Amino acid sequence: MAFMRYRGLPQGEVTAEEFWAWLRQFDADHDGRISREELQQALRSLNLWFAAWKAREGVRAADANRDGVVGAEEAGRLFAFAQRQLGVKISQLGSY
Repeated sequence: MAFMRYRGLPQGEVTAEEFWAWLRQFDADHDGRISREELQQALRSLNLWFAAWKAREGVRAADANRDGVVGAEEAGRLFAFAQRQLGVKISQLGSY
């Protein structure tokens, strides 16, 4: 397994596009959607406690069609979860 270095989440307030671009770097299967495992990897990169639990809750909160992944059409729900539960400040939510 190769060691990958991920770009960190920008500090301060980020736009919805910046947040989604940051998440896409964890899209291991390159399908354009974020799975629970991929979200867990993203949260671990931030050194958050309980990353597995937060990833499970994040996908549960955002996955409107219950297919187990968060697509671009559901991104706004994931952004809302990130603001509410992770303390991420995201501006311009209407653009997604």
